[in-house]
Amino acid sequence: FFFKHTTAYEMLRSLVGSEMCIRDRDITNPEHGVYYDKRSIESLLEYGLILIDKPPGPTSHEVVAWTKRILALPKIGHSGTLDPQVSGVLPLGLGEGTKALGVLLLGPKEYHALGRLHSLPPKEKLEQTLDLFRGEIFQKPPQRSAVSRQTRTRTIYELELLEQKERLILLRVLCEAGTYIRKLYYDIGEILGPGGSMIELRRSKVYQFSEDNLVTMHELADAFATWKESNDSSKLKKIILPVEHALSEIKSVVIRDSAIDSLCHGAQLAIPGILEISPGLNQGDLVGIYSQKGEIVALAESLLSENEIKEQTKGYAFQTKRIIMKPKTYPKNWRTSPTQKE
Repeated sequence: FFFKHTTAYEMLRSLVGSEMCIRDRDITNPEHGVYYDKRSIESLLEYGLILIDKPPGPTSHEVVAWTKRILALPKIGHSGTLDPQVSGVLPLGLGEGTKALGVLLLGPKEYHALGRLHSLPPKEKLEQTLDLFRGEIFQKPPQRSAVSRQTRTRTIYELELLEQKERLILLRVLCEAGTYIRKLYYDIGEILGPGGSMIELRRSKVYQFSEDNLVTMHELADAFATWKESNDSSKLKKIILPVEHALSEIKSVVIRDSAIDSLCHGAQLAIPGILEISPGLNQGDLVGIYSQKGEIVALAESLLSENEIKEQTKGYAFQTKRIIMKPKTYPKNWRTSPTQKE
């Protein structure tokens, strides 16, 4: 029933895009779990990710509600609210996949924004003003916002003037999560003099996800109906990604089958359960903990560095932050204490 596992290294390398340091080898039981890229539609609906092209008009909450209705799922969440009139990339987590969406808030977001200046500034002055907003800036959220209106710092990684037609300017903004683009236009206009306002906004990137793989609500509804009515899952499998794709930018740890269920029940990951780790791992790093089949088990914080994990043979190496895999996916290989039995 068992076979020597030889693909975890290649699978995780393709998923996270980097080499993995092999600490030990083990076997995985094919009767439990499933390779993350071989999931059935039913499994993807529990551990899936959809990149919706949100249209202008509905709120992000309404898009989630409609997706729940289309897929007949009770649990769907989104990463990063878009205002009703804003369009673009809206990642949706399905089922247990909602627990992984918080990782996407750690990365930058890209927007294409069209705005109108209240006067026509010289091109040189406009460029000088834009330069003031590159790097770390201070921002106070607008009056109609869901957060406390206290001044805070946000980082603008890139601010590019794509096109200008008289007082209309089109900007590409790569920024830290939580940056208000409408307020950015307002502040640019204040420095230029008479003011400025945003007209239209589209989110073109969330962390590693761009517009390349976006799907519309109509495409999703059509693919789901095709699967239900004719048992053809080909369209739906192109739309629903394994949730592991959301974690490709953080470091990784592969563990033994025998350590998975105890972790799912709240235990901390000890060094003997570790098979592979990302190189350059530092204490305090957020990591994804994976099965040998590449399934995400949990998110955790590293308590030790890469070298310390290699050198030590016992003790806890990671502090679990979020359990994603359902308990009993893998068999229990841990003992219950007498007090727990009672």
